[in-house]
Amino acid sequence: MKLIKILLFLLPIAFQAQLREGYWDNIRTTNETIIVKSNEKRIFKTANFPEGTTEVVFRITVLDDNQQLSSSLVSLLKSIPDPTGISQGSAGALFLVSKIAGDDKCKFSVFTTELEAQNFIQSNKATKSIYSQNTPVNKEAKLLPVQGSNFWFVFESDNWILKEKIALEVVPWVNNKLSRGWNSEAKKELLSVLQQQKVVSLLSKKDEYYALFLDAISQKFTFKEYKELLPIERDNVLENTSEQSLKKSGEAEKFYTIIRNQAHDLNHKGKTAEAIELISTEMMAKKRASYKDYGILGDYYLMSKQFTKAEEAYQNGLQLNPSEINFQLNLAHVYLFTNRSSKAKELYKKYANQTLFTGVTWVEQVKSDFKQFELLKFPKQNFKKIIRMIE
Repeated sequence: MKLIKILLFLLPIAFQAQLREGYWDNIRTTNETIIVKSNEKRIFKTANFPEGTTEVVFRITVLDDNQQLSSSLVSLLKSIPDPTGISQGSAGALFLVSKIAGDDKCKFSVFTTELEAQNFIQSNKATKSIYSQNTPVNKEAKLLPVQGSNFWFVFESDNWILKEKIALEVVPWVNNKLSRGWNSEAKKELLSVLQQQKVVSLLSKKDEYYALFLDAISQKFTFKEYKELLPIERDNVLENTSEQSLKKSGEAEKFYTIIRNQAHDLNHKGKTAEAIELISTEMMAKKRASYKDYGILGDYYLMSKQFTKAEEAYQNGLQLNPSEINFQLNLAHVYLFTNRSSKAKELYKKYANQTLFTGVTWVEQVKSDFKQFELLKFPKQNFKKIIRMIE
């Protein structure tokens, strides 16, 4: 009894899971009655299959005059949640065959191109068909894999005297993911764009990054929607998705560290303006910056005597991490060099007994910074007074 309850609970979940994989498209179907003259072969092209179609079910019923189908193919497919219910056995296919059929019979073949269908009419050889029924029948239903956007049916009447009326129904099965247009060619196109990103060459987990990126874009846009984006919109989407994918792959901090190291190298080579540009555009402008990045940017501004910008950077860093006393030390330096000596002395004295996160004492760091400032030709008239005050 317990097992039955569990099964009853799981069955709806399994059914819903199947529905999430795809659906029978009951709108973009082919539902036509075709008149075939005696001893005639006639080509009929199906309606275009929707994007993401992986299989179709077709049903053929040869009807007598004024005869009607007992039920539509679409209505019958509602009882079969996915194509496996048809392809795994004959029961599903038999279920789809019409109960009503006339005495007349026909032969037919199915092709993926019109040219192959035309060649068959001329040669009577169905070597290029994906399915052929060479024995005359009055009804049949089959599941076929899709290899294009249409099928071409060629019907051949088996009535040597009178015309035949053939009801053709074709219903596509649409895969949810593929319906968004992200087939292998579309993904390759996007992948070629990703491979040109500067960030990629710096990553250790490129494949994981690619997979996360492709999944994020395909979830947010159909391929058609993505292609219709304006260049500026597409660039923005790619940048935001890149950031998300970096974070999900665990590569974000590694990448940020690489950017910081590049800025450090530039500054060390005397290219401080380039270092500032790199940190500003890659970390601040792209909202990647932590309090550490504001400290780095502030140091570059301070060492290049851009005191107002240095002060702003340190204040922003303090907003993110109010307990970081290294910002207080650097602000004291800024105040000292911008004729706010009393405010500078207040900070130097306030934290004189503190130790920085590096393990260096406040006093030791002040002395080290003053030596660096002297090398860079900063005004030094107050250095000795400050040191005497805090020792």
